[in-house]
Order: sequence, then structure tokens, then C-alpha cells
Amino acid sequence: MEESRNNYVRAEFHCHTVYSPDSLVKVRDLLDACAVKGVTKLAITDHGAMGGAFEAKALAPERIVLAEEIQTTEGELLAYFMTEPIPQYLPVMEVIERLKAQGAYISIAHPYDPYRGSHWEDETLEAIAPLVDGVEVFNARCIRQSFNDKAYAFAKAYDLQALVGSDAHSLHELGKATLTMPDFNSPEELRESLKQAEFSGELSGAWVRVLSTYAKFAKKLF
Repeated sequence: MEESRNNYVRAEFHCHTVYSPDSLVKVRDLLDACAVKGVTKLAITDHGAMGGAFEAKALAPERIVLAEEIQTTEGELLAYFMTEPIPQYLPVMEVIERLKAQGAYISIAHPYDPYRGSHWEDETLEAIAPLVDGVEVFNARCIRQSFNDKAYAFAKAYDLQALVGSDAHSLHELGKATLTMPDFNSPEELRESLKQAEFSGELSGAWVRVLSTYAKFAKKLF
């Protein structure tokens, strides 16, 4: 049984680096933390930027998935196996079209968390459901588990794949929500691997948002 799991990875699908405006995490420090915490596959999903993902990919090519968290005019998307960044604040349909042109895997980020900068409307979620691959059904930064439960119900209702993420903006948060699954190196392999994924996670607590606020002010001051 153990031999059959030799090719499994512990995947973190949502984390940020200094390339995001609300994080101070350096790429090398993030990779070191992955080694300590046993995260063996990492998607760096900076806000509207891929500099951190490209930097990490050069240092650990087998471990890193090129990704981005994209703020649309309607809500945020997470995209994996990208080739170039998508600008922020474009209409969601345009963003999805651009991502499909790259061949990316597309997921809806924290769809039912009202305490984010933007919050998806139900009718928009229903409209894009046939156009995306998955939903972030557990985000460790959600203040209430009920927000994640609602996201999971949405994914089930629309037959979308379930992803999870720590949404780590600090090293402390890294690995709070992961999937253990067969290794994957393409959108197609990701889709297949998710069918065998095992979830492990816990909420980080509301206090971690203070770290993001501090990072924003620190960057403005220094």
C-alpha cells in the first residue's frame, strides 16, 4: 500500500509572497518552510502577479505550480498552470476567456466569504459554474466554517472539483489546508489527481488577517 503512494504529494493550492501587496514572505523563506512543514507541491497565488511563482519555479521546478489569484470585477479566481499573469479588475468572463486561452485550470476562490474585498453574487456564480473546473471549498482564512460548507455545497451542486487552500500570507499559515494526492504536472493530471485527493486542514483564526494589514502598512512606510 505504501509503495503505491510513493508518487503522492502534499499540495498547498493558495499562498502568497512578497509579490502580493499584503504579504512580506520571501520566496526562499517560503520554500524553506515547505521543507519543514512537508509541503511538497506548491501553487504560489499572488494577487495579480506571478513574479513569486516564476522565482520559485526557477529554484524548485518540480515542486512549483505557476498560478495567480485574480481579482475580477465580480470576485476572485484562482488559476493554475498559467503561462503569463492576467491583469486585475477585468470582467470575469474576459478573465475566464484569457485563462482558457492559456490552457489553465480555473477555480473560484472563497465564493461565500462576505468578509473579503469582493464577494461573489449568486447569479454570477451560477453563470460561471459551467466555465470553470473547481471551487475552493475550504479556505483556512475564512472566519466561519459555514462559509466553506456553503462553497462545498455549491461545488457538489454543479459537479465541480473541490480544492482547498491555506490562503497563507505568512509562514505560520503555510500548510493549514492541503490535499494529499498523486503528483501532477499539468491541468489534465491535476483533474485526475483530485479524484483521489485526501483533505487535511483547520481554520487559521481571524487574527492572521492582522498580519496582512501590517504587511500593507509596512510596504507603504518602508
